[in-house]
Amino acid sequence: MEVSMEATQNATTLDLTMLTLTEARALFLAGEVTAVQLTEAALARIAALDGRLNSYITVTGEDALAEAKLLDEERTAGRLRGPLHGIPVALKDNIDTLGVPTTAASLVLRDRIPEQDAEVTRRLKEAGAIIVGKLNLHEFAAGGTGHCSAFGATHNPWDLDRVTGGSSSGSGGAVAASLCFAALGTDTGGSIRIPSSWCGTVGLKPTYGLVSIRGIVPLIYTLDHCGPMARSVEDVALMMNALAGHDPLDAASVEHAPGDYLAALANSVSDLRLAAPEEFYAELDPEVAQAMTLATEILSGLTKGVVSTRNLPPCGDIMKFFAETLAFHASYIAETPELYTPPIGRFLKGFPAPSAADYIQAKESLTTLRRTIDSAFDGFELVILPTERILPMTLADAQLADDEEARTGIPSTAAYITIANTYQFNMYGIPALSLPCGFSKSGLPIGMTIAGPRFSEGTILALAKAYEAATEWHKRRPSLSV
Repeated sequence: MEVSMEATQNATTLDLTMLTLTEARALFLAGEVTAVQLTEAALARIAALDGRLNSYITVTGEDALAEAKLLDEERTAGRLRGPLHGIPVALKDNIDTLGVPTTAASLVLRDRIPEQDAEVTRRLKEAGAIIVGKLNLHEFAAGGTGHCSAFGATHNPWDLDRVTGGSSSGSGGAVAASLCFAALGTDTGGSIRIPSSWCGTVGLKPTYGLVSIRGIVPLIYTLDHCGPMARSVEDVALMMNALAGHDPLDAASVEHAPGDYLAALANSVSDLRLAAPEEFYAELDPEVAQAMTLATEILSGLTKGVVSTRNLPPCGDIMKFFAETLAFHASYIAETPELYTPPIGRFLKGFPAPSAADYIQAKESLTTLRRTIDSAFDGFELVILPTERILPMTLADAQLADDEEARTGIPSTAAYITIANTYQFNMYGIPALSLPCGFSKSGLPIGMTIAGPRFSEGTILALAKAYEAATEWHKRRPSLSV
């Protein structure tokens, strides 16, 4: 496909970074913009804004532009690799990238350069995506605020004095600030959905095993997930079409035929029955509660309504699974404890290791829970809930929480509240998506979660798309001047 000189000139007058992935892809396929132009626009915005946001640890500009040029040549020759051909995206810096440092935001791994791509990185490249850089995170993905990193805190683009949420802090901030068209995050207790909620973007934690986690620095392998973060539901569906699928070299991967998530967006939602489990609506910030009330009214008009407030089954103690975390870090803590940031170092050195018996019993209970969780959706298809019970906290408050933990040795309220409505879905292993459902009076994003049984991603995305079409929240952008 040839790109006309007129189209090239028109593209320079358009702020390309404000486009969604879907919109950028449409322009690219129509020959109205090139992969080089999209990449140059993303890199220019990173250069202009990321000094204030600190969402990137590594920017791979030279390699990205070389890849963009190659992808433009392939398109001119009539070859398209896949649904993301020519689109600049970024990866959380715990996801291996061939030849590029992958640090997990820790000095412990500052010199680590992978010799091969993670499976999700490989799939994105195979689909034609351009990797523009590696994104900041809460060190080793071990926190829900995103402020604790060897490379400095990520700042929320809606309010630079606030956290983005974690652990995929850079992914949330970069997507919200239009520093890439989409990103990958990882999620062990809420790490895709928390920053999606607090940054006003869309993020999906898929069914456990649907997207490979091979080649990702683990936090808790039994609970780790990887998924897309973007500015629209359709963007997330496009990303899922590239990411989902069995990986025989990943012990967590499941043999399940991936759906066409883009096609699923057109499915009717009028017959869906929803539940709003009471446990997730406790102690809400009043503005979060108000946003959820309005969102529920809209969803009720699109579906058969909220037919249940029944709670989902108890999911056990997530802390038992930190035995896996301690095992991964044992040699690092023994040899280079000083390289951790103080909060993470204190946690790893001071956390009481669960006994082997406790860990094995917890694994057995979790296996049973995951095999039976679908039966909890008797009488309804999906659940809805606020992703976060509170508005994004300030960076200063996050630091105070660290100081409190250091002084008392007791986990802070902040550590619990950030994952209070998210970690259960990692235990269940079922898909959960966060999307914008409102803003506070001070202009801070509020997110809603839609979750369902195993492999119900298509149904969740269809309802999210219908809600998005009925609202305007997803169209808001933070007012950052270049």
